[in-house]
Parts: sequence; C-alpha cells; structure tokens
Amino acid sequence: MAIDEAALQTVIDKEAIRELVLLYSRAIDRQDIELLKDLYTEDATDTHGDSFDGSAQDYCKFIAGSFPYMPYSGHHVCNHLIAVDGDAACGEVYALAYHLIPTREGGQEEDFMAVRYIDNYRRCPDGKWRFSKRVVTYDFKLRRPFVGGGTHGQREADPSYSVCTQRLFRRGARAS
Repeated sequence: MAIDEAALQTVIDKEAIRELVLLYSRAIDRQDIELLKDLYTEDATDTHGDSFDGSAQDYCKFIAGSFPYMPYSGHHVCNHLIAVDGDAACGEVYALAYHLIPTREGGQEEDFMAVRYIDNYRRCPDGKWRFSKRVVTYDFKLRRPFVGGGTHGQREADPSYSVCTQRLFRRGARAS
C-alpha cells in the first residue's frame, strides 16, 4: 500500500494545531504570558465575546492584567474539528472554561462557561502553526458563590514543571 503523502501531512498538521489549542489552555491556566504571545501571528485578532475585541497583542496585555484577579482558571478542551488547506486552516473547539474570580464584597465566585473557539490558523515561516483569528462564543455561562478548596492550580509550584521536563512543558515561548 502506497503512503498518501498529502493525507499524512494533513494528519501531522492537525496534530500540530491540536497542540496549539492545548498550549493556549496551558498558557492561560499557568499564567504564562510569553507562551501565550507565541501562539498568535503578528497580525492576529482575538474576539472574546463581550469581554475583549482587538489585536492579539492587546489581548495578551488584557489577559496579563487579569491574572492577579484570577487565582484559578481551567480550560478543558473537548471536541475539536479542523480543516487544513495548505498553510491555512480553520477550526471549531468546544471547551469548558472555569474561573475563580473575586466578588465586589471580597469573596470569590465560580465563573463557568461552555465556550466555542472559532479559529483561523496559519503556518508561519518558522513552521509553527499559530492563531491568526480567534472568536469565542459563550454558549452557556454560570456564576455562583464559590464554596470549596483545592490548590487552585499552584502556578509556579505546579508539579508539571518538575515532573514533565521536556521543552513542551517549560515556561515561555515555544522552542524553534
């Protein structure tokens, strides 16, 4: 049986795009702004429902400004459908996003959302896939007082940094 080179390249590209989406979750949840910046093309845009709409550079600044107010966030990727066409691709990602945020009264509340990321991806000259456009829809939102505990992600002390020692798990931009 002959190997279909084009089909094989499509599978490789889809896996690289899936990793890109997972790295986005890691960047937000580990509050790794340098990694987040590396996931977008220079001309990318990001529209997060009614909370942000603008350039990816400005989105990274917006998110960095919110980090001190988010003691925990967890972005859990579910379904991911991808169409690849050469060096361009698009996709729809279903995800569950959970945040712990402060209330005006000094407490904390759960912010839970079922979201869909509607993405355009581009293979860049360095060979990496990046987001060129990201649009987030909030299909379901729930806010309620938080009564619970846990490690809240541990950020810098997270065991993934010491247990998973390969470059993929280190802080900062992806290696070339």
